[in-house]
Amino acid sequence: MQQVNIGIIGGGTVGSGVFHHLENNGALLESRLGIKIGLRKIAVKALDEPRPYPIPASLMTTDWASVVNNPQVQVVIELVGGTNVARTMILTALKLGKPVITANKALLSAHGEELFSAARQYQTNLYYEAAVAGGIPIIKALREGFVGNRITHIYGIVNGTCNYILTRMKLEGTDFQPTLAEAQRLGYAEADPGLDIDGFDSEHKIGILASLAHGFWVQPSEIYVEGIRAISRTDIEFAGKLGYTIKLLGVVKGGKGRGANQAVQASVYPALVPNGHVLASVNHVFNAVFVRGDVVGDTLFYGRGAGKDATASAVLSDIADAALDYKHGTRHRIPPFVPHDRHGKVLPIDEVVCRYYLRLSVIDKPGTLAKISAILAESKIGISSVIQPEGHEGQSVPLILMSHEAPNAAMKKALAKIAKSPVVKAPPVMIRVESFE
Repeated sequence: MQQVNIGIIGGGTVGSGVFHHLENNGALLESRLGIKIGLRKIAVKALDEPRPYPIPASLMTTDWASVVNNPQVQVVIELVGGTNVARTMILTALKLGKPVITANKALLSAHGEELFSAARQYQTNLYYEAAVAGGIPIIKALREGFVGNRITHIYGIVNGTCNYILTRMKLEGTDFQPTLAEAQRLGYAEADPGLDIDGFDSEHKIGILASLAHGFWVQPSEIYVEGIRAISRTDIEFAGKLGYTIKLLGVVKGGKGRGANQAVQASVYPALVPNGHVLASVNHVFNAVFVRGDVVGDTLFYGRGAGKDATASAVLSDIADAALDYKHGTRHRIPPFVPHDRHGKVLPIDEVVCRYYLRLSVIDKPGTLAKISAILAESKIGISSVIQPEGHEGQSVPLILMSHEAPNAAMKKALAKIAKSPVVKAPPVMIRVESFE
């Protein structure tokens, strides 16, 4: 039986998980592929660092270059994270003509175009299933399963930390800060949670999906990002009364036109999701990606989006593909990224059109709603429903409005005027509403 040898750079949470599951399921892989997978070396930061699964000392080295340059290593797996040294590691391997497997979403988001170009230049391949949504095979689905579709919509719940926090807030009626603290205590949130709760982890992932779906590289700076720090228990409660659940969504919409006229929305923000939609029921640390193709229609991919085992599963899938490609000499069976629409562009957030949820703290007196409605009407924004709890005249009470569709720029302009109105006693709260139509 032919053998393909691999070398791993990174022996932490994911790296040790890959080693562990290769040990357990290596024979299964061999029986399915007709190829033996040989693990030559694992480069680690420190030989004695704590890791979820033990790695034999004989397999470890602290010299990553010795793994990449080893002539017996035919496939390199990068699992160290970060965007500096990892970029050097991958480029070094690609320049040697060695296929690379990576789980590094931040690196691909920042330097994907360069790395994919290097893979083409040196006639090798770059595999990255584990970079988005952990064990959910969304990259393979977009690259292979939907190759004959124009992708019109992608909605992703792709950050387990945020989904866990929002789920707990809804189910238990808790506020954001204590729920975040509990998530940190349980290990679902980092000590510095900004990458997750401010939306940047989701930005990395949704940018990769948008690029893959639409054939031009979406730069991180072009993606509008809004996190969940401002989401309150009050807004979750009112959203529930209106029949919605608040989720942090990565949103990719195909927009109108093709080629030079194509403008694609690529955004990350909290959104009201109708309770009747399947994404509303994706809870706790689970991820889900909703994809709509012009041929296939609506599809949903659901599962664990992070962790040593879910991510290792995706890496094993890429190992299988890389081994088969190497065995049969098909280095470009499925290119990692094909830039087939170089004229595409990202739609600025001000031009994005959607519905909105507004929560205002207003004085409870006659004429207040009329004043707010007039300001919205000036910006050509219609109101579809209103919730105004009874209060005592002269006191501040919440006023909840659901709008019809309007451009983001129009809503921003209206909110600036509303905030200055003497009947409004606190900064307005605005959350977008996705209808999935």
